[in-house]
Amino acid sequence: MRSAPTILHLDMDAFYASVEQASKPSLRGKAVVVGGLGPRGVVATASYEARVFGVRSAMPMAQARRLAPNAAYLVPRFGLYRSISEQVMELLRALSPLVEPLSLDEAFVDLEADKAAWDAESARAVGERLRADIRAVTGLTGSVGLAASKMLAKIASEQAKPDGLVLIEPGSERALLGPLSVRTLPGVGPATGDHLRRAGITTVDELAEAGEDELVRLLGKAHGHALYAMALARDERPVVAEREAKSVSVEDTYDVDIHDRVRVGLEVQRLADRCVRRLRAAGLSGRTIVLKVRRYDFSTLTRSETLRGPTDDPAVVREAAARLLDSVDTTGGVRLLGVGVSGLADYTQEDLFAQAAGERVELPDEEPEREERPAEERQAPGAERRWPAGHDVRHTVYGHGWVQGSGLGRVTVRFETPGSGPGRVRTFRVEDPDLEPADPLPLVSSVSSGSSTPSMPSMPSMPSGPSGPSGSEVVRRPGAVGREAAG
Repeated sequence: MRSAPTILHLDMDAFYASVEQASKPSLRGKAVVVGGLGPRGVVATASYEARVFGVRSAMPMAQARRLAPNAAYLVPRFGLYRSISEQVMELLRALSPLVEPLSLDEAFVDLEADKAAWDAESARAVGERLRADIRAVTGLTGSVGLAASKMLAKIASEQAKPDGLVLIEPGSERALLGPLSVRTLPGVGPATGDHLRRAGITTVDELAEAGEDELVRLLGKAHGHALYAMALARDERPVVAEREAKSVSVEDTYDVDIHDRVRVGLEVQRLADRCVRRLRAAGLSGRTIVLKVRRYDFSTLTRSETLRGPTDDPAVVREAAARLLDSVDTTGGVRLLGVGVSGLADYTQEDLFAQAAGERVELPDEEPEREERPAEERQAPGAERRWPAGHDVRHTVYGHGWVQGSGLGRVTVRFETPGSGPGRVRTFRVEDPDLEPADPLPLVSSVSSGSSTPSMPSMPSMPSGPSGPSGSEVVRRPGAVGREAAG
């Protein structure tokens, strides 16, 4: 493990919900929940105001509505989230060539790779400047953790939430980790946590005291060795700029179980085409086709077929997925379907199945992927227009706004922009010709943000200790750790 806290972990605060609050002045400071709004939807992100009521990510949306009935419930806008994420990632890449994204809102950065930082003082200055640049470019806040290892940097950013910075000084790691719950450590989920609790182990100190042999006996060789090393604050994992994908897959969960076998087959073909689009976008192909079916009783079946060579041909993937579906009993209904490709390569074998004629099959320009068009937005041709809650619209008279809700042939719109105050609400017919879907507006104008990727100046000397009302805390001392909600 290195001797300076030069591994940085950035975690944007309640990212999806914060984007929605920044773009909608009337929701700032209010409870906001983003996720699927159908009967089987789940929470993607909840704002900190919603978390006060117990709403958490991955919670069934129906449960969230019971806990926070007055919150704003919005359909995700993944295209906007991706564009903002890329702005943030560009800021990180300006710091170092070694940036390891974990998701749209989270990444590790090795500050030593390009000599952006070399000791605690320079690392602290980089972290503070990064937080300021993120706010200037996106209008959002992120929490920063700095430590000598990836594990500790992630723990530090968790402690910094929301909108703070925590630096763990080398040498203080064991004292800091000791009183924390075992669930703090990577790889300790609910099942492992319960297993350890039944053995009388609830804190990291107790984990270390149990000894490596006991942990191997309880958890198995690989997991036991790894947890014991983490309990001793040992983590030698490097920051890896590019992580190799092992598979590409897509899946849909249906609000109502599908009973019609023909409809199931059509859905599998559509998923196969979407999966191939992802393969081609990544410049990949694959040998193993995987079908996932979750039935009405929650039983999940997975079937796979390995081809003679890698392919990115949609006809090949469709035919393989159809053969796999033939082996699955869907009597009683299907609630989820998925198609994936593994055994990835960066070349294709052109003589497989539908490619026997030697021609490459091209995909038509069809619907965007599901994460670009949620279930609430998909509709059949000629059907009544649907207006997903939270999505952008434009009216020829009233200008830009967003959908508060729709139903019974009406759609309610609040007209406001990121730079305005809370706007007026008006209701229209769903077929009103003056109302159209619109692209999201920037959260921060180019005038106020300056450059999209501000350069990092040389690091000034920074005073130690708390930095005042910004919410940043420079060093977390042992015994002063309080766990925030994730995200």
